[in-house]
Amino acid sequence: MSSRIAQKLILVGAPGAGKGTVAKGLVDRFGLTHLSTGDMLRTAATAGTEVGLAAKVFMDQGQLVPDAVMVKLIAERVQEPDCRSPDGSPRFLLDGFPRTLVQADALQSEGLAPDLVVFLDVPGEAIVRRLSGRRTCPVCGNSHHVEFAPPTVEGCCDRCGSALIHRTDDHEATIRHRLATFEAQTSPLISRYGAVTERVDANQSPQAVLKAAVAVLRAYGVPLLDEKGPLGQA
Repeated sequence: MSSRIAQKLILVGAPGAGKGTVAKGLVDRFGLTHLSTGDMLRTAATAGTEVGLAAKVFMDQGQLVPDAVMVKLIAERVQEPDCRSPDGSPRFLLDGFPRTLVQADALQSEGLAPDLVVFLDVPGEAIVRRLSGRRTCPVCGNSHHVEFAPPTVEGCCDRCGSALIHRTDDHEATIRHRLATFEAQTSPLISRYGAVTERVDANQSPQAVLKAAVAVLRAYGVPLLDEKGPLGQA
């Protein structure tokens, strides 16, 4: 563990590991700027920036945005004041990037190698159980889970009464394919960042996962917004 305060943080986890929930909790408690690659792409494309327009060409064609464009987007974003600490150094929580060693090398070339990687670790079968049980309302966007949050009337949305659907992304075969891809890409990445990687058991309640993640950041010297606030509240 480094004696320096961690300022460049990366959140890693399989689809369904709870990255969004944890990221929001960490932002609320530490005042970090959450950088989601998807949000950054949409914002830059809408704003019509040079890198945003370059990304939009690929997005409109349904293609993956090239690594070089993504890294340029991130490098530009972290120059903004909300991604800077009082001494002017980068300070952010990056979610969804890098996913590969090539992307990690590109980040490092921009001086953005992480001080801390928080890996939300969940067994594959638990992920399958979480995601395959989701049912979504195509009308209002509300979601249910057949096991953890079943609708009052089977197959019907509690909010608007419409018929729930089982999205293709939530089919078991699709989930297992995504998990296999994640594992193949992420194992080398975790090895690369091993010295600054901390695993968090994310196969527990959201409150417990967030509490563990908060403890990791505190161990790396990241100050809470309110140093007197209790760590146990999640």
